[in-house]
Amino acid sequence: MSLSIRNQIPGTITSVTAGEAMSTVKVRLVGGQDITAAITTDAVKDLGFAEGASVKALVKSTEVSLATGPVEGISIRNQLAGTVTDVATGGAMGSVKVSVEGGELTAAITKDAVEALGLTAGTSVVALIKSTEISLASA
Repeated sequence: MSLSIRNQIPGTITSVTAGEAMSTVKVRLVGGQDITAAITTDAVKDLGFAEGASVKALVKSTEVSLATGPVEGISIRNQLAGTVTDVATGGAMGSVKVSVEGGELTAAITKDAVEALGLTAGTSVVALIKSTEISLASA
C-alpha cells in the first residue's frame, strides 16, 4: 500500500497500556528516541500490537510543529530533537525537513513561522507531535 504520509519512522513497541476505548502505545524509534501513540483499543487488538512488535510511526506533515528548543509546561509529550536539513517556502506555507535520530520528518508550517523561528539548514529544532496524531502500521 502506498501512502501520501511521508513521515514514516520505524520502531519497536516497548509497552501497551489498554483502556476501554483508547490505548497508549509506546514506541522506541530506530534512532533511540521514544514516542507515544494514542490509538483505539480495537486497533491494538486487530493489529496484534504487543511489546516487541515492529511498527512504523506515521505522522502527517501538517501535524508536526517545530520549536527551537524543548518545551515545558505543555501536554505534548512527543518531542523529537533534530536538525533542519531543508526549508522550502511559498506564498503562505513552508515545508521544513528535519533529520531526527533514525529518520526524517517533514513539518508543514506557515511561512511566517519559518521566518519568525529563523529556520534554515543546520538549525537545531524539536519536533512536537500530539500522541493522538501518530498512527501505527505493522512493519
